[in-house]
Amino acid sequence: MKNRMLGNYQKDHLFWGYLFILPTAVGLILLNIWPAIQTIILSFQRTIGFGNTEWIGLANYQKLLTDREVLQSLINTLIYAVVSIPSIIVLSLLVAVLMNKKIKGVSIYRTIYFLPVVAAPSAVAMIWRWMFNNDYGLVNELLSKVGLTGPAWLSDPNVAIYSVIIVGIWSAIGYNMVLFLAGLQEIPKDYYEAADIDGASSWQQFFQITLPLVTPTLFFVVVTTVINAFQVFDVIFMMIAPSSEAMLKTQSLAYLFYKHSFILNDKGYGSAIVVFLLGIILLITALQMKLQKKWVNY
Repeated sequence: MKNRMLGNYQKDHLFWGYLFILPTAVGLILLNIWPAIQTIILSFQRTIGFGNTEWIGLANYQKLLTDREVLQSLINTLIYAVVSIPSIIVLSLLVAVLMNKKIKGVSIYRTIYFLPVVAAPSAVAMIWRWMFNNDYGLVNELLSKVGLTGPAWLSDPNVAIYSVIIVGIWSAIGYNMVLFLAGLQEIPKDYYEAADIDGASSWQQFFQITLPLVTPTLFFVVVTTVINAFQVFDVIFMMIAPSSEAMLKTQSLAYLFYKHSFILNDKGYGSAIVVFLLGIILLITALQMKLQKKWVNY
């Protein structure tokens, strides 16, 4: 009798559990999984007008491997990722450690750092576009005050990618700061009290206590930051003019997907580009998952 009641209790819990996750599961299937499957199928086709497509097999992928624009976009994406990812992680962790201290007005500082996250991306891009303007931008105006001539931040092919990186770093620090702050507050204070008694310096406490114990949060931040960096699109789209000479040296794989799919109306080739990008992200994420056991302390 007791086992029967326990079985009914477990079945009831399973029923309500599945019922509560059903809306999320349906949304995930309809809005993420099914469109991804359609994109993969579309990457083996080409558009022949009025939304019609025909099957061409691996032709899009063969073209992709020899397309210099794809190679340049991959290089641009890698430059963005290599420069922005370490900068975002280091600065976010540094800010989180500072915001975890008992200082006057800490709530105000936390709000200021988090503001870029809640600000509309279009408004952020417009402000930075004005600040980086060659003729009347705030950045070049400040540089001129100290006798320096600022570069053409958004039109110089050799500089534009770094302008985009600056905005990307600035936009991402606040969100990751909150994640790190949550991880830091889970560390027991007893460890730091014992370290103080033993005479450990602030740097020793950081590297011997804080950093090892915050590695689970650090791992999550690294994974999500890598994915976001390889998917960079909105900053490039809103800050760099499509006709600018700098676009070739700035556009990412995500932007190239948009260009071929919605500007050139070659959705099959655009789908092949985004599937290629998906493969890169999956490969890097799988590598991170495999290596996490060597440095993450759970």
